[in-house]
Amino acid sequence: MKSRRLTEMEGYILTHGSVPMEELRDVFRISMNTARRDIAELVQGGRVEKVYGGVKAKELMSPLVPYDVRSNGPSRAKEVIGRAAGNMVKDGDIIFIDSGTTTPFVLESVKNKRITVITNNIEVILRALEYENIRLIVLPGEVHRKTHSITGEDSAAYLSHLNTNYAFMAATGATLTNVTNSSPLEYSIKQAAVAHTEKAVLLVTGTKFGVTSLLSYASLDQFHTVVTDSTIPQEYRERLESLRVNLNIVDSVG
Repeated sequence: MKSRRLTEMEGYILTHGSVPMEELRDVFRISMNTARRDIAELVQGGRVEKVYGGVKAKELMSPLVPYDVRSNGPSRAKEVIGRAAGNMVKDGDIIFIDSGTTTPFVLESVKNKRITVITNNIEVILRALEYENIRLIVLPGEVHRKTHSITGEDSAAYLSHLNTNYAFMAATGATLTNVTNSSPLEYSIKQAAVAHTEKAVLLVTGTKFGVTSLLSYASLDQFHTVVTDSTIPQEYRERLESLRVNLNIVDSVG
């Protein structure tokens, strides 16, 4: 799918900083003409720019915010979103819970079910230890203190061998085309989670729509469902409807 290739190509460029055209051709197994057309589209997005012989990432906003700071955000909205997403899970399901401050609340709806949880989220690991009915699989890798997560290529490689019924995903932001994240260390893990699940579910507050950050780890149409609150802008409601992505808007008041 072209949109997926463009998402992966943009992420590759943003991760590496500067990439020759020949490398893009070889990595993505496309012709040089196709590589040039793809780059022309990506340049219009404003996050990469052409340079002699290749392409490079532009300096972007939205740096990675530490976990402790993010966890002090709209906690009521995050809790309601997480609980609503967890209601999708049935006994016997295998689920992936992404790093982030909203995704741990998924456990509140699944803690009494017999399921398998795969995660790199340290908060999820600590909470799930209490429930013997939950089979807990932890990704290998290195602890990244700033995100309270386990990261690294070993994590992504391990996850790529596993299949899940649901992948509950966090994000720094979402544009009309892509879902973005600020941490290069988590990029490949998020990509693997979305690629190897039956249904990818995005958990974000409405304020994250229209926000861009360093890396696009998935295109918006790769998600089966988006769970958010009523602050989601109207143009994003219409966009998700046009992509046939299920939209679950929860009431976070009260």
